[in-house]
Amino acid sequence: MTSQDTASGAPEPFGARLRRAMDTRGPLCVGIDPHASLLADWGLNDDVAGLARFTRTVVEALGETVAVFKPQAAFFERFGSRGLAVLETAVVEARERGALVLMDAKRGDIGSTMAAYADTFLGKDSPLFSDALTVSPYLGYGSLKPAVELAKENGCGLFVLALTSNPEGQEVQHAVRADGSTVAATMLAHLKAENAGAEPLGSFGAVVGATLGDLSAYDLAVNGPLLAPGIGAQGATPADLPTVFGDAVRNVVPSVSRGVLRHGPDAAGLRDAAARIAADVAAAVG
Repeated sequence: MTSQDTASGAPEPFGARLRRAMDTRGPLCVGIDPHASLLADWGLNDDVAGLARFTRTVVEALGETVAVFKPQAAFFERFGSRGLAVLETAVVEARERGALVLMDAKRGDIGSTMAAYADTFLGKDSPLFSDALTVSPYLGYGSLKPAVELAKENGCGLFVLALTSNPEGQEVQHAVRADGSTVAATMLAHLKAENAGAEPLGSFGAVVGATLGDLSAYDLAVNGPLLAPGIGAQGATPADLPTVFGDAVRNVVPSVSRGVLRHGPDAAGLRDAAARIAADVAAAVG
C-alpha cells in the first residue's frame, strides 16, 4: 500500500494528503520558478544545464521538509523537450522525498483538449503525473469537468483561479453576473459544492491572492485548500493571512518563490529561509 492508497486500494484524496503534509511539515508551498534572472543570480547559465542544476538543488535541499512544491511549467517549457525532461525528473524526485507536487500550469480549455491537459498532469501513466494542478475556469467552470473527474479518479487535486493577485484579474473576476453574484463568487460556490462532505479537507481549492486585503465579502469557506500567492516579493506577509482569509485561514497554503529561492544556491540558505517563513506562517495562522 503506497502513501497515496487507502486500505481499500482506492487513491487517498489529495485533500487528506495535503492536510497531513501541512500538519506535519508546516503550511508552506515553495515555488520552483527558474526564470532567467534567478538563474543569473545563482551564477548559472540560462540553458538546460543551468535549469537542471537549479531545479535539482531546490528539490534536494527542501524535498524532505516542505509540504508542497509548485513548479511553474512555463519556465521548463521554454527549453522544449529537454526542459520538460528536467521537469519530469523533478516531479518524480520531489514526490519520492515525500513532498506533494502542485503543477502550476494554469490550463483551461474545452472538451477533448481539456481532457488531454488533464491526462498530461493528472494521468497516472504520465511522466508529469502530479498531486495537483492549477486550472483556469474562464471558459466556464463546466469546461473543467474532464480535469475534475480525473482528479477524483486518481486522488489528485485542482486549484482554480478565483481571486488572483494580479490587478488585471479584477476585470473578469469581479464582474457581476445577471444573478448579482461576481464571477469569483460563482467559482468559489462551485468549489464548495465539489468539496461538500469531504473530510478532513476537500481536494478542490481556489487560488486567492494574499495581497488582496479584507475578503470578508466572499465566502472562502469552500472546505478546500486556498493557494495564496503574493507573500514576499509581491508585498504580503504571513501576518496578513488572518485579515485576508478570516475563518478559512487554517486551509491556506501560502506560496513563496523568490522569498526562498533568492537564498540559493546554498542548500542551507534555502532550508533556513523556508523554515523561517513556515514558522512565521504557523504563528500567524495559529
